[in-house]
Amino acid sequence: MLDDIASLSLQAAIGGLATRQRVTADNIANVETPGFTARTVEFESSLAKALAGGDPAQARVGISPSDAQAGINGNNVSLDTEIVTATKTGLQQQLLTGALTSKYGLISTVLKG
Repeated sequence: MLDDIASLSLQAAIGGLATRQRVTADNIANVETPGFTARTVEFESSLAKALAGGDPAQARVGISPSDAQAGINGNNVSLDTEIVTATKTGLQQQLLTGALTSKYGLISTVLKG
């Protein structure tokens, strides 16, 4: 009941967003670190393929170096970009955790009769 495709899909997406949030926080923390290369997180296309195959557990989270141009100190973190990413990711997490909480609430209501 808790391992249906909708629940598994939401859990996979929340996991990907959690990874993105951690990577974004790391990027922001290193905004002044000389030579630091920012990283990006991609999981949406993998999740879409896994959903098309009927198994969201097969979705993978990819972390790769950012291809943004580095500044004078060799650091390529764009604080503006990272803040937008953090805000967007936070809103997506709220939406998905709300959906999962609602789903579990409905199950609880049904089980209570």
